[in-house]
Amino acid sequence: MNKKLSRRAFMKGGTLSLLGVLGIASSRHSSGAANTAPPHQAGHSGHDVMPGTVGEVDHEKNGFNPSDILTDFDYGKVSTLENGQTLREYFIAAYNRTIEVVPGIEYPAWTYNGRIPGPTIRCTEGDRVRIHFSNGSAHGHTIHFHGIHSAEMDGVPGAGPGVIEPGETFTYEFDAEPFGLHLYHCHAFPLARHIAKGLYGAFIIDPKEGRPPVDRELVMVMNGFDVDFDDQNDFYAANTIPFHYDKHPIRIKVGETIRLYLVNILEFDLINSFHLHANFFNYYSTGTSLVPSEYTDIIMQTQAQRGILEFSYKYPGLYMFHAHNTEFAELGWTGNFEVVEEM
Repeated sequence: MNKKLSRRAFMKGGTLSLLGVLGIASSRHSSGAANTAPPHQAGHSGHDVMPGTVGEVDHEKNGFNPSDILTDFDYGKVSTLENGQTLREYFIAAYNRTIEVVPGIEYPAWTYNGRIPGPTIRCTEGDRVRIHFSNGSAHGHTIHFHGIHSAEMDGVPGAGPGVIEPGETFTYEFDAEPFGLHLYHCHAFPLARHIAKGLYGAFIIDPKEGRPPVDRELVMVMNGFDVDFDDQNDFYAANTIPFHYDKHPIRIKVGETIRLYLVNILEFDLINSFHLHANFFNYYSTGTSLVPSEYTDIIMQTQAQRGILEFSYKYPGLYMFHAHNTEFAELGWTGNFEVVEEM
């Protein structure tokens, strides 16, 4: 695509950018387009409030479904060391995988365990974490974990094993600290490309004493995709597939306390955001404190920033959540909570 004919230029002109250029997506009620949304997805006034794609991507072929990723926490293979310390072992492989980002548009991704984001690794503060990494791709990769560990385990070129080449393996091992919401990603060069193509995931370290109980826990990794490789994102999402939670609202009950682990790994844009409609949430920046840092309905995160949101809804209904950068929302980073009296 000609950079002069960018998706930003189309957005300024009131067009749906690349979605409209490729002719694969439109407003669900536009002339001649099939309305693939179920009836309960009608917007606040009985109509859709955001554009979207026509049809669905093939989740089975992709190898993951964003609805499943919400609650898929990997606690590892658990055993006990001789000193009584809990050992958690994880097995992560990097390999190339073609994913369908939106219907009709496939993307040559780089993945951890065949999915984007990679597994949500979860452990408890003080656990011994052992990650068996194998590189089954065509490029050298690493795993860099945010947190506290030795230089040898930092997953960067020139430290410890450095870049793990195709066909090679390495085991990262360290004690889990500090407690909080962290992330991991490839740190091979060119770094922007390795991240943009999908090599990242959430990393949760629970406090030893645990967090106060809630009714449900969810994880969202905010990301984007540059499908024409011009270093500008063409689509935005939480957990990879644009408009997924618009087509498939997340059902919760009135009064349920929700804990949402939110990570921003968006490349090529400086700031991302999360806005919750008709509600406020307690926000725990980086999750390293048990005391909320603010009570708000919107937060901003630059790349690698993350935080924990806790909220509940008083009234039933369909409530949007999305990036408050309108361009991001209209290009996929939007969804709905469907709040019901009974599940």
